Amino acid sequence: MTLTPARPTRPASATDELLRGLVARVPGSGGAVWPLTEVYTGDVLVELPQSTPSDIEQAFAAARTAQAKWAATPLKQRLAVFRRAHSLFIDRARTIADLIQIESGKNRRMAIEETCDPPMIMSHYLRRAPKLLAPTRRGGPVPLVSSSTEIRVPKGVAGIIAPWNFPFATGISDAIPALLAGNAVVLKPDNKTALSPLYGVHLLEEAGLPQGLFQVVCGEGPDVGPTLIGQANYVMFTGSTATGKVIGEQAGRNLIGCCLELGGKNPMIVLPDADFADAVPGAVFGAFGNTGQICMHIERIYLPESRYEEFKEAFVAKASSLDVRAAYDFGPEMGSLVSVDHLNRVKSHVDDAVAKGATVLCGGRPRPDLGPAFFEPTILEGVTKDMLCGVTETFGPVVALHRYRTVDEAVELANDTDYGLNASVWGKDIRAASAVAARLETGNVNVNDSLATAYAAKGTPSGGVKTSGVGARHGDQGLLKYTDVQNLAVLKKPVMSPRPGQKYEKYVEGMLSGLKMMRRLRIR
Repeated sequence: MTLTPARPTRPASATDELLRGLVARVPGSGGAVWPLTEVYTGDVLVELPQSTPSDIEQAFAAARTAQAKWAATPLKQRLAVFRRAHSLFIDRARTIADLIQIESGKNRRMAIEETCDPPMIMSHYLRRAPKLLAPTRRGGPVPLVSSSTEIRVPKGVAGIIAPWNFPFATGISDAIPALLAGNAVVLKPDNKTALSPLYGVHLLEEAGLPQGLFQVVCGEGPDVGPTLIGQANYVMFTGSTATGKVIGEQAGRNLIGCCLELGGKNPMIVLPDADFADAVPGAVFGAFGNTGQICMHIERIYLPESRYEEFKEAFVAKASSLDVRAAYDFGPEMGSLVSVDHLNRVKSHVDDAVAKGATVLCGGRPRPDLGPAFFEPTILEGVTKDMLCGVTETFGPVVALHRYRTVDEAVELANDTDYGLNASVWGKDIRAASAVAARLETGNVNVNDSLATAYAAKGTPSGGVKTSGVGARHGDQGLLKYTDVQNLAVLKKPVMSPRPGQKYEKYVEGMLSGLKMMRRLRIR
């Protein structure tokens, strides 16, 4: 493993002036601040205002005022804002990546990939929104003299609670379809990673998004969340299953909709015919991409007994040789965890597993010489369900290897979890691998990839099942969830009751024969 201690120099684009300007957008009338630090060094960058309940209420009030005008703006003009934003986001990708790295500690390769997510979302919905939001004429109950039209109307103000692992992608990408649909947005990013989404809002306004339409409030979840959910017309949350349950309960009490993308304990099944030249690098990315801090990342790998040692040897060698260090260039293959607190959580999972009999094949240690929150890529063997990392999402660069005798056993083991967010199946026979994939209880499943193909397929909904979530982002559902449906029904002539002087029995005969006729002619 190439591990070279270094103290990187903060990127030139991340000036003190820029950082102060970004946090100035956040209301904080109570005077409380959060010291936002550079993860690689632990140095304080800027003080982030913490929003009070009153600040949040005022943010929603301003957003509602702006939303009334935005909803009345023709869709063509709303789309034009995002066409301009698409170019701006790509042109400023390097500055965005600088901010993402500074606040999250991820490596440059992953940061630049994260910058691509909002433009991909914009591109998809710029094509689909006109069709999805256009009034759709449906048939009425009586042909010719009645009609029904499905009209999509915005919900109002969407509250979005974004996580720290992909602050820009979730904070901005989840807001784009809500805004295109005519809503306003109040975003609560994580305190640790507020800079990049704040910059994203700045770019949207530079592209022409009306001032006040996209608000940002900051604070710890228990302090900010209840007021935000209490004010919102819809909630989009990405985070832990435990917090998702709390948010879902409050949304239910408020009779508002919510979309929850929650935790995962995602399995990877390597079939006997898999090509290890592809499967091993795929497992490395699936387990250690973004330092294991991806909701869909792989935490369990199931290997056929006949090829277990072969895969283990190649996988451990590849993981052990990863370039892990702090740098603002494209050299490192893995960066830091987001914080010392999170490092302690990851370490506790590894320590618990070792104490209960698991074996560390590589890694397993913090690296304070590299930075405050660095942890080595870690592969475990002998993990069981009485260990924390055997059943609970670790959310770090830690993965466990398991053997299986038959494919049926592998499927059973992969499904033996309360989670169901993502899975991965590897095999040369695509049809056979896809058949295995279809048996897995998960919202996303990739064949011959670990996670990126499913998530990057913006035309298909992506969400979790079981305790991994409710609802989905992406696809038509990812935009339509931010709308309500108005059913505009028109009756041109009063034919849905007996004519004057007609006996009701005669009317019923005509109604029943009419239903048979319409079914026979496939009219209704």
